[in-house]
Formats: sequence, structure tokens, C-alpha cells
Amino acid sequence: MKSIEQIAAELQGYDPQALSAAAVNDFLAQLVGPVRETEELALFDALDRVLAQDVISPVSVPPHDNSAMDGWAFNGSQLRTDGPLTLKSVGTALAGKAWQGAVGAGECLRIMTGAIMPAGLDTVVPQEFVKTDAELITIPPGLLRAGDNRRLKGEDVMQGQAALRQGTRLSPAALGLAASLGIPTVKVWRRLKVAYFSTGDEILSLGEAPREGAVYDSNRYTVFGLLRRMGIEVLDYGVVGDQPERLEATFRQAAAEADAIITSGGVSVGEADHTKTMMRKLGDVAFWRIAMRPGRPMAVGRIGRSVLFGLPGNPVAVMVTFLAFVRPALLQMMGCTAAPPPLLRARSLEAMRKKPGRTEYQRGIVTPASDGTLQVRTTGNQGSGVLSSMVQGNGLIVLHHGQGSVAVGDEVDVMMFDGVI
Repeated sequence: MKSIEQIAAELQGYDPQALSAAAVNDFLAQLVGPVRETEELALFDALDRVLAQDVISPVSVPPHDNSAMDGWAFNGSQLRTDGPLTLKSVGTALAGKAWQGAVGAGECLRIMTGAIMPAGLDTVVPQEFVKTDAELITIPPGLLRAGDNRRLKGEDVMQGQAALRQGTRLSPAALGLAASLGIPTVKVWRRLKVAYFSTGDEILSLGEAPREGAVYDSNRYTVFGLLRRMGIEVLDYGVVGDQPERLEATFRQAAAEADAIITSGGVSVGEADHTKTMMRKLGDVAFWRIAMRPGRPMAVGRIGRSVLFGLPGNPVAVMVTFLAFVRPALLQMMGCTAAPPPLLRARSLEAMRKKPGRTEYQRGIVTPASDGTLQVRTTGNQGSGVLSSMVQGNGLIVLHHGQGSVAVGDEVDVMMFDGVI
């Protein structure tokens, strides 16, 4: 396990007082590692969990060549380009059982979707394309090619192949694929445990009476929601005031019980330094000033076996730093190997002032334009305390480190919220 100092020494241009967003993710990729304990779960309990081993298919899907349409099956070599093809229907094949019989030249078989294709037949003409006269069907020329409308054995998954790879996060489609193989259970990495608490004497818990200079704790609920959306077990330690003894006890408990610890508040320059002092006392921690907006201050490191993420206190800054940095790191800890979702490109409906040298995340509203392309506008006030903007927006406009001001009509990158927050 590398120390903070060792990781920093390996990163080119590392400067904790002016760290780029890209450098933050590079650093965290070196800091965190996946959990190693596994468990076996039934498919109904495995949604969003991460596979701990490949799922090898015990069968081929589909198990036989079968019809993709309701229609008539025949040997496609009989198709003509100079005129219609007339065939005699000699029976009906239904899904779920093999048809017994033979189909010769000039003959065809009425067949239902999913029914096994009898030997020698490789093409299906959909029923709406043919003319029928008693037992005879007529296929117009030019509609089909040999092999059309046939599903091949194993075209989805072949027996012995890896149907799902280790590190896959199990989506509804992945559960269905596992079920299609007849597999009732899967081996997954155990659920990640993350402890969270807010810090500061100015933070009120819900139910407390308002007092001058104090604010209700929204961060506790947004972080809880972000973690639960990831399928993480959340250990909620509430609000911890600026009392060194209580801070120390909470950090020690969190480090003993959780894989990661997330705090909000107490890491900015000029704030009461009880939280930072305790982080330094108990762990191997770096304090950063990130070249970004919002969310400049952040602390990272380890306390005992737990990874620490000390986030800023402003509500939007907490959510932005979580989405940009903490979420990818936690997915890595969960054992997930999927690539991050791509940023979308949208035309800006307004000008945005920006100087190169920092990454900015502006709350945006993406909508389709009349020509089918995407367009985006900001939610208005971009203050880091305007939490309502995270409700109004459906994505973050990402203005990259080296990027300058944006003019109306310029394309920008957008990190969409759907499925994340």
C-alpha cells in the first residue's frame, strides 16, 4: 500500500496547492483498491452489484437455429430474382418443440417465432410478405436473401464463453442475460461500506430549533442519496461539532467500521482547524486546493484501513466533488471495471466567461433542439450554495482546464445526472 507521499512523488507536476481535476483522478486511482471479500447472491438480490468472477455460459443461447418471425421456413437456395417463388406448405412448426418431418424441394413449413428451424431450412419469409392459396404460398422476387429471418444457434452467447465479465456492474439487462443461461446465482464483491458525517458547530440536524448563524444539514442527505444510488451501505454518523474528543472518537469508529469515510466541511483555509488537525493526527492525509469551481478545497488519504474523502462544506461543491472525484474512486473500490460514461456534446445557448487554468462545472439544462441536436443553458446563479440549481439542472456543463470562454453556439461537454443523482 503506497503512502500519500509515494503516490505524489510518482505524479508528474503534482502540486497540492494547484491540482488539476485530471491529476486528482490520477491520484485517487493510485490511492484506492477494490474490496476482496465475495458473496453468492440470487439474481433478484444482485441488481447493481459487481461481479467477482466471469459468468461462463453452460448453454448456447439460443440453443438451436430458430425463426425470428411468424411466417414460412424454406431452403433459401430456391429464391429467384426473375420472378415469384411458389412453395407448398407441408405443416406447422410451433415454438417449444421440434417439428417431426421432412421438407423437400418446392416445399415450405409454416413456422412461429422462436420455433426450431428443421434441418435443411435456412430462410423465413414473414407472413405479411406472401400471397396464400390453400396450401400454396407465393413469395415476390427481390424481398429476401438466403438466411434471412433466422436466428443462429449461440448468436447471443455460445456455450463455454464468458457471458459476463468480472468487474461488470449488474444492470437489469445483465440479470436477464444470466437468467437466460439458467444461472440462478452469481458471485459478487461484497457491498462497500462508507461512513459519512458533517462537521461544524454551525450545522443543525433536522428537528433542532433554528438559531442565528446556523444552517440545516443538507449535505448529509445529498451524500446519503448519492451513495445509496451506487448500492453502497451507508453508515450515517450525523453531525459532529467542533469538539476534538468527539471528532476523534467518530473518526476512529468510522475507520474501524467502514471502507471509506466521507466528511463535509472543515477543510477550507481559514476554517476552525479541529477537523484538519484530527485528520492529520489519525491518518496519512493530503490537503488540496484543486483548480476547479465549485469545490476547491478537498482532503484525501487514509485513516487506518479506510480511505478518507474530506469534501468542502458548500452544498453544490459537495455534490460536484463527489461526482467528479469520489464516485469514480468508490466504483474502483467496488471492483467495477466499466469505463466512465461519455460526456455528451451540446450547443451552448448562452455565453460563459472562463479563464484557462481551472475546470469549471456549471449546472445546466440540456434539451433537444428543433433539428434533433442537443442544446444546453445554465440554471442561472452558479453560487456553490444554490442547491436548488442541482434540482433544476439535468447535468453539469464541464468547462475543461485549458478551455477559455464559451460563445453562444459553441459546443460544450455535459456530464448528465440521469441515474446518478
